[in-house]
Parts: sequence; C-alpha cells; structure tokens
Amino acid sequence: MPPTTFSNKPPIYKRPERVDDLIDGKLMARLDQIDVVSRKIFAGKVQGERRSKRRGISVEFADFRQYVHGDDLRFVDWNIYGRLDRLFLKVFLEEEDLSMVIVLDASASMRWGNPDKFVFAQKLAMALGYIGLCNHNRVSLVSFGSPANGGGLQRLSNLRGRRRTGEMGQWLLRLDPTPDLRLEEKKASATSAVTFDDAMRTIALSRQGRGVMLILSDFLYKQGYEKGLRYVAGGGYDTFALQILSPEEIDPAANNVSGDLKLVDVEDADQSEVTITPALLKSYRERLNAYCGQMRDFCVRRGITHVLVDSAVDMDELILDYLRKRGLLR
Repeated sequence: MPPTTFSNKPPIYKRPERVDDLIDGKLMARLDQIDVVSRKIFAGKVQGERRSKRRGISVEFADFRQYVHGDDLRFVDWNIYGRLDRLFLKVFLEEEDLSMVIVLDASASMRWGNPDKFVFAQKLAMALGYIGLCNHNRVSLVSFGSPANGGGLQRLSNLRGRRRTGEMGQWLLRLDPTPDLRLEEKKASATSAVTFDDAMRTIALSRQGRGVMLILSDFLYKQGYEKGLRYVAGGGYDTFALQILSPEEIDPAANNVSGDLKLVDVEDADQSEVTITPALLKSYRERLNAYCGQMRDFCVRRGITHVLVDSAVDMDELILDYLRKRGLLR
C-alpha cells in the first residue's frame, strides 16, 4: 500500500466555510437537468418520483385489465362498462422511491494533497446530493472516521427536495478530519475510531429500500477495503466506489520529493524513514498502479463500479462528462 504522506509538513488547504464554497450557482444550474441512474428499476418502501415498470396507483395511465373480486371500485372505468357491460379497471404506472446514499470518508488520510482530497470530496458529495434532491430522490449522507468528531458514524438521513440543499451543505461543512493532536494522542484515538469495515457493516444493516450508494474515499486502509465492500456488494444498492487520490499520491515525483524523509502516518502515527530515489519512486508508482488495479478487479467481480478520481480534476468535467460515461448520471 502506498504511504499516507510524503513529508512531515501538513498540506496547505482552504477549508470551505459557506455552502457557496461547496457549490456555486453556475454549477447548480447545470446540474438541474441531470438525474441519477440505477442499473435496475428499484422498488422502494414508499411511493416516490422514480418511474417503475410495475403497475400500481399513480397519475399516469398505463393499461386496462378485467375486474376481479376485491378490486377497488374507484378505478373501474364506467364508460367501458356502459358500452360492454363488463367491468374493467384502469391501471397506472407506479412511481417508486430511489434511495441515494453518499458515504464520505472523514478519516485523517483524506486531509492531504493539493487540491485537498477531503475538500474535493465535500464538493463532490454536495454536487451529487444536490442532483438527488433536485430529482426528489431520498438522499442520505453518512460520514465515518473523523477523529475531530470522535471517529464515529455521523448521519443526515432522508432528505428530499431542493429546499434541503442548505441543510445538506451545512452538515458537510461541519465535518472535519483534522484534529490538532500530538502523536501519542493520535495513537490513542486511532484505536477508538470507527473503521471502514465497521462503517460499511452498519450501513448495510441499516439499509432502507434500494437505490444507489456512492462511497467517497481514498480507500487507503491498512486493514484493507475488501471486507467492507463485501458488506455492501449485492445488498440492494448500485454501489459506486469513487477512489479519490491527490496529485502528490498519484505521482510524487511531480512534487519534487527528494532526499531523506521521515514519513508519519496521519492516522495512527506510525513512522518510517526513507531515502527518496528515482528507483524508489518508480517502485511506488508500480505498487500504486497494482493496488488500484486490484481494487478495480475486486469491484468488477462484485458488481461495484470503481472510479479513480484525481482531486485536481475539474468538477464540471467529472460530473457532466466522466460520471455520465460511467453510467451513474444521465
């Protein structure tokens, strides 16, 4: 696995302070015409805004069928009865609820890079959540691993409608993966934080309805990502694993990294001294490519869509072009 950081100096980032810092009016206008796509038509627990192939009670006529004992007489077509002296029921297309769950990794490793991975993830979560709200999907957000918030799960559940945009934005702004702790305090807090595996298991067990799950993380976990993703694979969601890496993690040579360094893991304070050489950088890139490739193959075998995202990519391009091509949006 690639190291979490490349120096003992913290990265420079500008923390968003307002909802407008997460999403501007220009991008919102472009997102108004986009919708989330599921590879299936899901049956939710309540009637919603998602068109279903099932027939039920709605406002859009689909067909007629013959009346059978016990049917609701309110839906009898009395005009047909007057002509044919037989009872027929009007059948309508049923609209179903689509659940959209956005899972945000708020562990300390996400506070890294230029552009900062966590700020990028906040903006991406805001944009995707806004798309869901505009289309009257049931949007829920979950974060985990934030040492500043005790490392536990934090939830914002069952939002619907554009009017909830501000509430969603304020919730995202309160997330903070950067506590000011000494190394010994980091070691203590690392043992109490909710792990990726724990978070995925809890989310899978608390699932309501069916829909789309979006996991925003760097997926750089010492315990691995496999067990956690198995919990949510095939559990009623179309799952998208959006692996966010910074330019420095993708290619540290481009950041002019050289010399003798002490690497400090920002999550558990483990330390390692290394000498940066061209051979070491080449080996790192090979291991990173292998790690991401193995994760992609793991996801493909389990019906999960893996998307590798550079935190320097333009948000408009990512959402309006790339995620459309990957089948998440239309």
